[in-house]
Amino acid sequence: MSVDLKQLEQHLTSKSYIDSYIPSQADVHVYSTLGSAPDASAYPHASRWYSHIKSYEAEHSTLPGDKTPGETFTNGASTSAAAPAEAAEDDELDLFGDDDEEEDAEAEKVKAERVAAYNLKKAASSKPKTIAKSVVTFDVKPWDDETDMDKLEAAVRSVEKDGLVWGLSKFVPLGYGIRKLQITVVIEDEKISLDELQETVEQFEDFVQSTDIAAMQSTCHTCFQREFRN
Repeated sequence: MSVDLKQLEQHLTSKSYIDSYIPSQADVHVYSTLGSAPDASAYPHASRWYSHIKSYEAEHSTLPGDKTPGETFTNGASTSAAAPAEAAEDDELDLFGDDDEEEDAEAEKVKAERVAAYNLKKAASSKPKTIAKSVVTFDVKPWDDETDMDKLEAAVRSVEKDGLVWGLSKFVPLGYGIRKLQITVVIEDEKISLDELQETVEQFEDFVQSTDIAAMQSTCHTCFQREFRN
């Protein structure tokens, strides 16, 4: 089996690949059948295509499509003996010497567009992920008026987790001399579960009777750290 180089050369004067607009198994099939680069002086477009497909050699098995479109160019034709005659015919028909230059310019334009599209996609994927956060007003109720509220707050603030920042706090009267701790906390929504946070705080049974979420505001900004810093 061999490749009809004249047919291949004619095809590649206006196409970048054997089939479609990307390298495929059709290109791999013709490339493998050739075995070596065509004569660049006789088949400049085929030679350039061969070098390009060679650059994908490590990825040949992963390229899409199938070889069927490439079989159009693989037959019993000679890949070498006819080269000089075909080159002579091409020279006689080459009435406009700048055709190759126009094809080269078009190929470079297509390449530049693909590189620009790739760089744009890469830049978009490298943008930092927006971190969703919530500002929560957290109520912590003591057992009675004899509970040491300073120790209760210290116990609450001792809870440290990735994605959690304790903020401002105050003691709010409930009646009969009992006060509750009301404290602000900023959490990263993907990292912190409020249910688990409440369970953790309620484990301080010597001080904490119960907890409650008084208010919550979600945001995608990270400007709260300074406002709620101790």
